[in-house]
Amino acid sequence: MDAKSAEQCILAAIRAIPHGQVAGYGQVARRAGLPGRARLVARILSTHEIPDLPWHRVLRSDGRIAFPEGSRGFREQSQRLRAEGVRVERGRVRMPAAERTLDEAIWGPG
Repeated sequence: MDAKSAEQCILAAIRAIPHGQVAGYGQVARRAGLPGRARLVARILSTHEIPDLPWHRVLRSDGRIAFPEGSRGFREQSQRLRAEGVRVERGRVRMPAAERTLDEAIWGPG
């Protein structure tokens, strides 16, 4: 997959995160068909200023906001998440359970 296609897949995966829900950078990468490319997701988000992109729904894998606490970005992301009904406590959101792979869904955990 070339860089432009990867970027489009990542942006589509971010747009697909439902209102009031969150996903980690790694989850977004997997949903975009790019497992292991969480840093690419972070880089793409840091360089885009697309008005309708729900960037605020993407967090670290442990549920923390990636911006430094107290920064403008931190405050904006917290406010946007709260406006969607997401509970943010001390800069952290409870992340949804990890998505199961197809093998796990069929055969059970490892």
